[in-house]
Amino acid sequence: MKTVARLSSLLAAALLLAGAAHADTVAKKDGILVNSAGMTVYTFDKDAAGSGTSACNGPCSENWPAVTPAASVAAPYSTITREDGAKQLAYNGKPLYLFKKDTKPGDRNGDNFKDIWHVVKD
Repeated sequence: MKTVARLSSLLAAALLLAGAAHADTVAKKDGILVNSAGMTVYTFDKDAAGSGTSACNGPCSENWPAVTPAASVAAPYSTITREDGAKQLAYNGKPLYLFKKDTKPGDRNGDNFKDIWHVVKD
């Protein structure tokens, strides 16, 4: 019985950690925002600050994945709910994204992409 209870506790902890692994944090580095892996964070001009929504859904979100918030955030960060029901981190009301073609920390391949994607500078 103790073994089953212990395995159950370990499984619950593993599931909790797996869910938390998808959450991300952002920080300022060299004048821009990056995620916990050092990847550059972007905003999208088609997103209206404070609207609580993302204009990047469907195929767009495959190239520009949303930054997933931690369980709690504090201003100037907030959380929005995406069209698919997932949570997304926002900065000053603007949803935050990563760029699929950034392959290593420090890449900024998405900056000014089509003149509508921008590195978040601070």
